[in-house]
Amino acid sequence: MRFLTISLIVHAPDPTTGAQVPTNERFRQVVDAAVLAEELGFDGFGVGERHERPFISSSPTVVLSHIAAKTSRIKLFTAVTTLSLLDPVRAYEDYATLDHLSGGRLELIIGKGNGSAQRELFHVTPEDQWERNAESYELFRRIWREDKVTAAAKFRPPLTDAEVWPRPFQQPIRVWHGSATSEESVDLAARYGDPLFSANVTNPIEPYAELIRYYRERWVFHGHDPAKAAVGAGTAGFYAAATSQEALRGYAPVFAGHLAMSKRLGIEPVFPTLEDFVTRSSALIGSPQQILEKVHRYHEQFGHTVLHLQAEPSGLTPAEHRASLERFQTEIAPVLRREIPDPPWDWDARPDGAAGDPDAAWPPHLIPTLQGA
Repeated sequence: MRFLTISLIVHAPDPTTGAQVPTNERFRQVVDAAVLAEELGFDGFGVGERHERPFISSSPTVVLSHIAAKTSRIKLFTAVTTLSLLDPVRAYEDYATLDHLSGGRLELIIGKGNGSAQRELFHVTPEDQWERNAESYELFRRIWREDKVTAAAKFRPPLTDAEVWPRPFQQPIRVWHGSATSEESVDLAARYGDPLFSANVTNPIEPYAELIRYYRERWVFHGHDPAKAAVGAGTAGFYAAATSQEALRGYAPVFAGHLAMSKRLGIEPVFPTLEDFVTRSSALIGSPQQILEKVHRYHEQFGHTVLHLQAEPSGLTPAEHRASLERFQTEIAPVLRREIPDPPWDWDARPDGAAGDPDAAWPPHLIPTLQGA
């Protein structure tokens, strides 16, 4: 199994202290979090893309380029690239440049994006955002693979023998499809034989597991080998401590702060108590043994081989957050790496040199289901 830490670059008051740092300090925190992730041995670091408050992640390529200069090993992810809002030609130029600057460490997670304010900013409607996402991805995919592209398009001018520079470093780049609530993103991933990354944050496990099952069904429908599919999954929160009691005490102020913020915004919480949040959400809060057991429970449903954690304290103190990540890497990650396989490719190789044991990508009890779908 492989592990990422991810920041959506929320710029809001700390949920426990109420303090808010200046914008430049907030960006410095994100870069520091990436450097820490590499130092602690995480496999990837992700930056979100949103174009509305309270996020300042509107330029992930700029942020990731700076992180690329500060790191040397860790893979750089987008979480997610909102292709429904972007011109695919311009997006290609930015990401191909970033891939060169990072030495081929870039992986994309794409998605239509969330939020009405950013849709309005880019004049995208709820009715056309899925169609825009699919068209942008299909053009982006072709530009990455072909030296010249001729294509008609609905949402941008047509391309006629278009050459787009620079030509890519990785050929091809790996693109994951972010999945939260809709079958459209799942089917797009399955159609092109791309991996899926489940948000797995807002709700209990059932709707996410249902979409992942649908992904597997569509993967087989589109003619792909079920053993070569891959799923990643997010987590709603993270705090590892020596005992469950210590973890609950430490996370209680964080949960209370987030709950109070939800109430101020008029959002009805899905998990109204800390106990419910720890039990029914994907949050990994507890002792190392409790966290291991929970990841395995989710793996039984998802068959996921990549997991992401929050990159930043989000209400914990920096010392608590660092200690928690260190505990993850020393007491939790080694066990999961042994017991849950990697994705069905050589993680450290470029995508065009994939290797590894593809049959190990899925739990054995899931493969017969896929083959009989």
